[in-house]
Amino acid sequence: MTLGFRIRPVTARVDAALCARAAALPAANIGDVVHRMQTLRGGFRAFGGRLAVAGPAFTVKARPGDNLMLHRAIDLAEPGDVIVVDGGGALDIAITGELMMGWAARRGIAAVVIDGAIRDAAQLGAMEIGIWARGVTPSGPYKDGPGEIGTPIACGGQVVMPGDLVMADEDGVVVIPIADAAAAIAAAEAHQAQEQQAQAAIEAGRWERGWVPDLLRTKGCDGA
Repeated sequence: MTLGFRIRPVTARVDAALCARAAALPAANIGDVVHRMQTLRGGFRAFGGRLAVAGPAFTVKARPGDNLMLHRAIDLAEPGDVIVVDGGGALDIAITGELMMGWAARRGIAAVVIDGAIRDAAQLGAMEIGIWARGVTPSGPYKDGPGEIGTPIACGGQVVMPGDLVMADEDGVVVIPIADAAAAIAAAEAHQAQEQQAQAAIEAGRWERGWVPDLLRTKGCDGA
């Protein structure tokens, strides 16, 4: 029986041009235009030296506290990929650290997102790679398996399919299915333009605020 201990090739990846456009946008703007339904739950922190990254998902399902499959994924992923790891949310044992992430950076991996913990935080912050995780601990991992590579996973409350668009910055991580990536990024670019207009209005001291009491009145607020 191979279910639970298998490696599958990632045969489809979101377009590189879309990834470049996504990398220029705030994760919050991308999250806003998909109804705030595609962000990984809170608690993912940026640990690596790259603080804004977008790329196709290279998925890993690991037994909590075990990094054997992550080791193999680093060797198999393509430059520019974002390795996304379902580590079961375990925070008591780190499943990666300085040496593994140094090799990932050397191979051109854009980022690693881990629903779990890392270690060697100071060293990771000096590396040219994005690293997002839910916690940090000095306790090191096991290397026994099982696990899966290249299959659908759950990470941070989201389903992540191989090749999906993953964008992360200092606010956190958002994932967009391949089929929806082009529309989502176009909408996020338009949303960012609107926010830039609002920022200009704030700086000029003329940000329209009438909508706030109007909305309160429609909700039945007395005295709005």
